[in-house]
Amino acid sequence: MTNEFSGKKVAFLVAQEGIEQVELTDPWKAVEDGGGSPVLLAPDSGTVQAFNHLDKADTFDVDVPVSKASVDDFDALVLPGGVANPDALRTDSDAVQLVKDFIGSGKPVAAICHAPWTLVEADVVSGKRVTSWPSLQTDLRNAGADWVDEEVVVDGNLITSRNPDDIPAFTRALGSALTG
Repeated sequence: MTNEFSGKKVAFLVAQEGIEQVELTDPWKAVEDGGGSPVLLAPDSGTVQAFNHLDKADTFDVDVPVSKASVDDFDALVLPGGVANPDALRTDSDAVQLVKDFIGSGKPVAAICHAPWTLVEADVVSGKRVTSWPSLQTDLRNAGADWVDEEVVVDGNLITSRNPDDIPAFTRALGSALTG
């Protein structure tokens, strides 16, 4: 077991529903197993509904409403995917502002699968090399990103991956960003 997350507080930002469960739970477990503290942020308090693709899965308790979160409270930000999750999240002004603040802070921001839609809304991908679920490539290119089809892409403090199969590389890249 590694300790790249030791003592680190990592925010996981999601909408109230539509989160791809494995893209939340596997990186969450990696943070915990590495000695870090994951914190679940969402637009509203209460619970969030995860999915296994299109089927309802587990619910998770929100730790902090995004309106009460500050980039200063965390060492990194993770944006899990799921089709509905980032599409809803990008309509929440507090969530979009937090993403902008994280990118501006230089702290790691890791987005997987459909999550880069929130990055597009935050207007933080122009000039960045990124990857995502393939259906987002046109949106990302239209927002000024250089989209590539790779397991994990690191450009400055931005880490992106394509899908659940990429989670091991995604979490390794996040861990490396926190120790680098």
